[in-house]
Amino acid sequence: MSVEVRNIHKRFGPVHANNAISLHFEDGRIYGILGENGAGKSTLMKILSGFYLADSGQILVDGRAVSVASPEGAIRAGIGMLQQDPLDVGPFTVLENFIYGQPGAVRPDWDGARAQFVDLAGRLGFTISPNTLIEDLSIAQRQQLEIIRLLAFGVRLLILDEPTTGISAEQKTILFEALKRLAREDGLTVLFVSHKLEDVLELCDEVAVLRLGRLVGQAHLPVTTNALVAMMFGQELAPASRSDVVLGDSMLEVRELSLTSERVTIQGCNLSVRAGEVIGLAGLDGSGQELLTRAIVGLRRPAAGQVCVGGQDLTGKHYREYLAARVCFGAAGRLEEGLVSGLTLTEHFALVDPEQGAWIDWERARRIASEQIAHYNIYGRPESPIETLSGGNQQRVLMALMAAAPRLLVLEHPTRGLDVESSRWIWEQILARRAEGTAVVFTSADLDEIVTYSDRILVFYAGQISEVPDARRTTVDELGHLIGGQRLTKESVA
Repeated sequence: MSVEVRNIHKRFGPVHANNAISLHFEDGRIYGILGENGAGKSTLMKILSGFYLADSGQILVDGRAVSVASPEGAIRAGIGMLQQDPLDVGPFTVLENFIYGQPGAVRPDWDGARAQFVDLAGRLGFTISPNTLIEDLSIAQRQQLEIIRLLAFGVRLLILDEPTTGISAEQKTILFEALKRLAREDGLTVLFVSHKLEDVLELCDEVAVLRLGRLVGQAHLPVTTNALVAMMFGQELAPASRSDVVLGDSMLEVRELSLTSERVTIQGCNLSVRAGEVIGLAGLDGSGQELLTRAIVGLRRPAAGQVCVGGQDLTGKHYREYLAARVCFGAAGRLEEGLVSGLTLTEHFALVDPEQGAWIDWERARRIASEQIAHYNIYGRPESPIETLSGGNQQRVLMALMAAAPRLLVLEHPTRGLDVESSRWIWEQILARRAEGTAVVFTSADLDEIVTYSDRILVFYAGQISEVPDARRTTVDELGHLIGGQRLTKESVA
């Protein structure tokens, strides 16, 4: 099956998200879709998969124009999309999610569905029990379930939006092998949207690059990373770096902290973080990092132990008391926790303005929003609803909403889903606060990011914590072994 998008246009108010884009995709090939945040990648993919309607243009399948007015219509045309956050139902089992939405009788054929699921999973190298609840799956396993569902629907063009975000190296290998098998052996077309250039170079046959809503280049792989960066941004970027700062007094003290969730338990955690110090938390999803980040900002009550910020004992205190102690938190779920879907940028800045009283001064709020939009280079307007912004611009808004000089800055995956330039910009803001004496604790699934920006690293494995005391003297490979549970010699991490 060959698929073509021809002269696609899509506007969101004054933003021309897709501007006369035409692309042709052949079967049996894997295409990388690249571009900086806000370039129009996700918009184009959502048009192709029926989540958005194009303002004008055509979608052609095997040379014939098709109507793709909904995800259901796209699936009927053989096109399916794996969202960055898989569209599953938490309280359901894997098998219930698999059969959900499939055509058939009122009473499902459970035995037939189970057999089909097991067969598809086996052919792709996925190991998921049909009886497992969705809430007990990792993000990689949820992606695998969604791929199996789309294949059961008969999809022949598979779109994946940032699928390697938040999954381990081993899980990525399994995913890539499955995608190669689908393209090379089954003749499917795969569109791989990613900001991770190394993943694109490893997996894809061709790339298409978008910039500011326009198609600016296409290339057959292999090409160099610098060539892709130049196509995306119009120039090559200097290597990421950070300068040293003189560390100050202790900003965070964690003493004998014990935390428990349904998946993991941490016992006797001790951590001291000084002003100007950056601590990276590394580990597979669900290994305990989130327990610690939530505990040190007041969002999870510890079973035992103590949390002190700036010399103040905040153990068991409410989140608002941590805010009063100048603790800032950036959650991994931008729209789920960090921002408010449905509110405009102006309304967001009004919410955090300490000088707003019982009655909101909307003129002041709009002025602040305009100033912050300009200062943080946000692609949006004061009246833009937050959900209409790209992920990178939402992250910029989150940084703009945070206090200018917190004692402690705790960030979960601060550059998740962001392109190279946006990621570096976010870290410029973080390091600027660090230079002013802020202590920083962050989690990331990107090991290069952990090694590049951390002073020390805490590695989480099944609730156990090991420390890399000098991040400059370790490597991504060594860190990967620690994350996988392999203990290294003291000399290799000291």
